[in-house]
Amino acid sequence: MQPPSRDGSNDGTALMNLSAIIGRIEETVEAETASIRTDIRFDIKASNARKSRYLYELNKAVSNLGEQSLGHEHRDSIVRLREKLAANEAAVLAHLNAVSEVAALMQEAIQRAEADGTYTANEFGRTAAQA
Repeated sequence: MQPPSRDGSNDGTALMNLSAIIGRIEETVEAETASIRTDIRFDIKASNARKSRYLYELNKAVSNLGEQSLGHEHRDSIVRLREKLAANEAAVLAHLNAVSEVAALMQEAIQRAEADGTYTANEFGRTAAQA
């Protein structure tokens, strides 16, 4: 019989739960990374909420186990997950940069459309000088 972990459950069950959590996070991160790159209608807010919930579960599971209970397979899974999260971060940053560029282009277009010369400071100055 295995000794209980910090939360009172046995480490075997906790380790199986850890494997399941890591698997869910990997699937979510991979799906998000692929969708950010290909689907303009992708709901990044919902995906981020799911990812945050799973990362919270992971943190809770690891803290309940303690580092001594983690085997090489779990450490390898966490390293693999870290790599996937780094790729996900790069995709999210690229997406945010693209959104910022589009917003800046739209802002410039709006400013050009509004600045047709009718209400510029120069027009008011000329009218006052001519009067």
